[in-house]
Amino acid sequence: MTTKGPSIDALAAREAGLKRGLSSGQLSMIAIGGAIGTGLFLGSGFAIGLAGPSVLISYAIGGLIALLLMGALAEMTAAHPGAGSFGVQAERYLGPFAGYLIRYAYLSAIILAVGTEVTAVAIYMKVWLPQVPGLVWIIGFSAALIAVNAFSVGLFGWVEYAFSLIKIVAIVGFIVLGAIWVFGSPAAQAAGAGFHLYTDQGGFFPKGLWGTWVAVILAIFSYFSIEMIAVAAAEAADPQRAVVRAFKATLARLALFYLASLALMLAIVPWTSAGAGESPFVTVIKVLHISGATDVVNFVILVAALSAMNSQLYTATRMLFGLSRAGFAPTVFGQLNGRGVPVKALAVAALGVAVAAVVFTFSPDTAFTVMISIATCGAMVTWLMIFLTHVAFRRQDTGPPGPFRMWGAPWTSLLGAGLMAAVLVTTLFTEAFRLTLIVGGPFLLAVSLAYGLVARRRR
Repeated sequence: MTTKGPSIDALAAREAGLKRGLSSGQLSMIAIGGAIGTGLFLGSGFAIGLAGPSVLISYAIGGLIALLLMGALAEMTAAHPGAGSFGVQAERYLGPFAGYLIRYAYLSAIILAVGTEVTAVAIYMKVWLPQVPGLVWIIGFSAALIAVNAFSVGLFGWVEYAFSLIKIVAIVGFIVLGAIWVFGSPAAQAAGAGFHLYTDQGGFFPKGLWGTWVAVILAIFSYFSIEMIAVAAAEAADPQRAVVRAFKATLARLALFYLASLALMLAIVPWTSAGAGESPFVTVIKVLHISGATDVVNFVILVAALSAMNSQLYTATRMLFGLSRAGFAPTVFGQLNGRGVPVKALAVAALGVAVAAVVFTFSPDTAFTVMISIATCGAMVTWLMIFLTHVAFRRQDTGPPGPFRMWGAPWTSLLGAGLMAAVLVTTLFTEAFRLTLIVGGPFLLAVSLAYGLVARRRR
């Protein structure tokens, strides 16, 4: 079988120069930081409204897809831990056009996700200071996180570690309090809490199987950014060991945090209340009657959004840096400063802030849902292409097995690709996500048509 391009080492060598300043613990926290954000704290409420208690199945399906994706990425990244991540891997195993398209799809999704998170920040701050315009928070918090990313990868890693640790402690605390309330509190019985709530309001599938399936879209958005492990591996001190450890730790934590917190949430308040108007975490805390807890939860949700935004700025910067070094973007974005940071690429990554500011200015009430909808297309296309890259990797890579081997491959990646394609098509038939392909489709078509011009200049 002939290969599609130069060796993976030759492709990765174009992107040399990034500093290896991340530990395996920081690598895990980067993935968690991206995946535990507004998708869990706000998006889960929207998903509950779509599916009812069967949202547990929706998030389990999303978790399965994430598991398959992480396994594919861990195997490819452990075998080829150099810079470029899945962009280089797609270029090597599927061809230059695939490497070009997956990078631009992912770059668009991450830049828009930055805008999604900072829009959520403006919404959260209104709880405490409603008189301050949202644009003040958008600009102020964005400037602070851009400065963190511009200084060094080490500072970014420590800030993200601290942010993610706060989220983990808060979610564990929520799970412990929820479990005590459901299983050991007489007040819970008096308040009507219990697992009977799973079927009291229209049964376990109150919106039918279609509602359960549509909520998978929200689950995918919630898990989106776990692939950051592969991007950040290029700056890990021991990438092969770090990426395998991060893979295992991230999956275990996400499964616990998402499924356990949702399962308890639905046993504490009726799903019709958990999915209405505000973060379901806030709704549950109000039921528990803990003094001052609402402010604490709002702080944690704020940190979650800032953490996800911090991770996404980092990842978008590295993706544009890789595009530049590959000849798919202007060479200026492939330049590094004295601390090994591509600051000019960072400036472009921050464009999501500008998009969020414009959308928020003209439509503050719907800004968050609009940003989610238009950011989702690139994310889904990226995941789909990662699965296809892994199938080609297994077929073409005839060398000795690497330090990690995904069980069941390539069938697991074929399953993941099929599920992702089905989820992407489903967006066309849902009102909330119709913009996903209406906006994302023409963008990806335009990027594809531009490939000929880019390829000629690249040669």
